[in-house]
Amino acid sequence: MTKYIINGGKPLNGEIVVSGAKNAAVAIIPAALMVDGVCRIENIPQISDVTMLLNILKQMGAEIRTVNRHTMDIDCTGVTMSEATFDMMRRIRASYYLLGALLGRFGTAKVAMPGGCNFGGVRPIDQHVKGFTAMGASMDVRNGIVFAETAGRLEGASIYLDVVSVGATINIMLGATLSIGRTVIENAAREPHIVDLANFLNSMGADIRGAGTNVIKINGVNKLTGGFYSIIPDQIEAGTYMAAVAGTGGEVTIKNVIPKHMECISGKLREMGVEVEDLEDAVIVRRNGPLLKTNVKTMPYPGFPTDMQPQISTLLCCAEGTSIVTEGVWDNRFKYVDELAKMGCQIQVSGRTAVIEGVDSLTGAPVKAGDLRAGAALVIAGLTASGTTEIEGVSYIERGYENIVEKLRALGADISAVVVPDDPEIAELEAG
Repeated sequence: MTKYIINGGKPLNGEIVVSGAKNAAVAIIPAALMVDGVCRIENIPQISDVTMLLNILKQMGAEIRTVNRHTMDIDCTGVTMSEATFDMMRRIRASYYLLGALLGRFGTAKVAMPGGCNFGGVRPIDQHVKGFTAMGASMDVRNGIVFAETAGRLEGASIYLDVVSVGATINIMLGATLSIGRTVIENAAREPHIVDLANFLNSMGADIRGAGTNVIKINGVNKLTGGFYSIIPDQIEAGTYMAAVAGTGGEVTIKNVIPKHMECISGKLREMGVEVEDLEDAVIVRRNGPLLKTNVKTMPYPGFPTDMQPQISTLLCCAEGTSIVTEGVWDNRFKYVDELAKMGCQIQVSGRTAVIEGVDSLTGAPVKAGDLRAGAALVIAGLTASGTTEIEGVSYIERGYENIVEKLRALGADISAVVVPDDPEIAELEAG
């Protein structure tokens, strides 16, 4: 088992480079299944979710060659399977993107229900099922496995999503790319990684228009061919490091970002008294004065992202006054507050709302990450707190942050990853 040990209270200073976007990579890699030829994909983040997806593709018969640390050649021409190993698929949420890719290519798919983080909210696929059913697929969910099949190819359809769903937007877009006719997705999600997926597919020969708006139109094509593509920078990784600087103080230049994508996060940090300066492909974050209270409500893009809610909630624990955070996307995404309470945070949760009373300082404590973004929040809390913080469950953090320990150490943080022996009695209890 690996723990992060953080001795907090040190300001962050220097430069940091953001990796490729996790949420784009885990959609683009399954999309490679539909391409006839070699896709050279650059700016791939080195995180465990990506490794898992690449291994799934390999098991299905894809040929994958590492060009360098962040560039892969993926050739799925020889893939003949329309299902993957279920134990691997259940470990990550993005496994359900294989559904759209396999249905689009083979007209049939057998995919495990998504796994990954459990932060208290369910991950329903009803909108995915609605979309594929409208396109002519028969859908059945049994024992945690989704079975989907068409008589031939998916057929274009008009689909109105009952809720703005990133996952359903991506999955339907994947399936529609190789369908017959035109598919129109209304009330579509608008996140940057949806635009990135559309750009990837278009560069391979797809005909997708309107990505980034709430109406996406896909004219099905007969074939996609290989090409080159570079994944966009990670909005949430950048936002997490911005929040870390806001919490500790100091000044950091965060490189390889698209400032336009950061506006929803930068705006809230400015309200809290943090200076954020936009450059062409970087942002400079500095804080010298106190953190100020504010209210936050998470919403679909371009609103404040749900994946930044735990991080900004942690900052507000150290802000002057009372702040209110409302979760507008997921139910019960405040499970992490019990861990923050161990460090002195004062948070009262009622349903989707958290009332946060700012405190003078946090104190280091042993805590445990329960999901990816909650883990990032605990890192921020540890960097901000006085004393030593020990974080367990860091495998969640490594699902979405590449070399987080090394990157933070380069900014002056006292953080290390320590391997400790598993307790055999605890392991036996968990197994039993």
